[in-house]
Amino acid sequence: MKKREPISHIMTTSVVTVNQNDELKEVVEKLKSNSIRHIPVVNGNEVVGIISRSDINRLTFGALFEGQQGVDDAILEMLSIAQIMTHKPKTVSPETSIRELVEIFAKEEFHALPVVDKGILKGIVTTTDVMRYFLEQYD
Repeated sequence: MKKREPISHIMTTSVVTVNQNDELKEVVEKLKSNSIRHIPVVNGNEVVGIISRSDINRLTFGALFEGQQGVDDAILEMLSIAQIMTHKPKTVSPETSIRELVEIFAKEEFHALPVVDKGILKGIVTTTDVMRYFLEQYD
């Protein structure tokens, strides 16, 4: 295992994003249609927030009770992305080592971080990316 391998080797570069002015329903649709758990919120190329499936699940009842879709829709219409997202999320650079990333995930209990270079979103890296990397080391 390479000790200083950068996260650029494991990050996802085709990032699904939402604009801070989009509707919250769009976040839900993108999470479902892309089978992802985190979406960076952008203003142009700048990352201004991040929103997770867990953030949405805290607001809605659909996962807990059947027949609650109308209530969930009403909640999603009342709130904005800016009200739900984590503002100014921690970011990492493509040169951050995988080891440094794991230390951040372990210490701060994040599950995903936007990868930013010179203020521009370049990717996203998740705990799943790290697990896949470690599994590859055993092949």
